[in-house]
Amino acid sequence: MRDELLTALAEDSLGNWAAAHNIVQKLDSMEACWIHAYLHRKEGDVDNSKYWYEQAGKPFSEKPPEEEWLDIKTYIDQRYE
Repeated sequence: MRDELLTALAEDSLGNWAAAHNIVQKLDSMEACWIHAYLHRKEGDVDNSKYWYEQAGKPFSEKPPEEEWLDIKTYIDQRYE
């Protein structure tokens, strides 16, 4: 799971939104839902992102995308040490 999550984040950082989205929509975890929420917020689909934040158990983020990306990456790195 960790590898897929990090691959999704890497794809997003390379500007490959669709590739990142394809990865996380196939996964079933809180972290995948969080990335899914982040991706939809980044694309401007607020309603869809709110749904995914709820699924992840996270509040809707107001942070700049780069900051949230780093929060997600840090969480995954710590969770799967």
